[in-house]
Amino acid sequence: MRPSRRAAEEMRAVSLERRVSKYAEGSCLVRFGDTQVMCLASVAEQVPPWLRGGGRGWVTAEYGMLPRSTGDRMRREASQGKQGGRTMEIQRLIGRSLRAVVDLKALGERQITVDCDVIQADGGTRTAAITGAWVALHDALEWMRARDIVKAPVLTDHVAAVSCGIYRGEPVLDLDYAEDSDAETDANFVITGSGNLVEVQATAEGKPFSEEELMALMGLARKGIGRLVDLQKMAVE
Repeated sequence: MRPSRRAAEEMRAVSLERRVSKYAEGSCLVRFGDTQVMCLASVAEQVPPWLRGGGRGWVTAEYGMLPRSTGDRMRREASQGKQGGRTMEIQRLIGRSLRAVVDLKALGERQITVDCDVIQADGGTRTAAITGAWVALHDALEWMRARDIVKAPVLTDHVAAVSCGIYRGEPVLDLDYAEDSDAETDANFVITGSGNLVEVQATAEGKPFSEEELMALMGLARKGIGRLVDLQKMAVE
């Protein structure tokens, strides 16, 4: 039995709330159960120096956890003078995931930065951030299209992410913290709406896992991504 009493294929309650920021061009508050992430997309009429003159834009992300997003207060990374390795890995993952479904040439020489701040963490913060960041990015692009800043379609597909794992010998979908901290295998899947893989992260926390177990996790992830993409479609209609 899972700690949440969910079935193996059952996700936590997921919600995508748009337009939660007065100032950001695109915004989404995403909830995966008790995990909550604020995603804010900002448009800038410039690109990094190494892209200037190339006629292509850029989409990037920044990620952080608020001091009381967990049980004990943590220090802000800014107060420590540097970002941790986990933070850098996650924000790079979010950026890669979004760029996988963006036509950077159609965006033009502009940059969109999606800030993903974890308000409350209960497992799956990176997967929630990617799923909500897509909605914030979508709305930022719609803001640009309404002002004739972009004309050609920029988004090429949906992208969402979900965690899976082997918990007490059973493959399960969408791990919360209680499961994630005790899972035998932990995996994150980033998949597009058309079903193509963007990234797979899978780690044995104890004994190695088999190819059959990996495929079982993949099957669960595809079901979860299908539900998340349906929610994205409903959110932006």
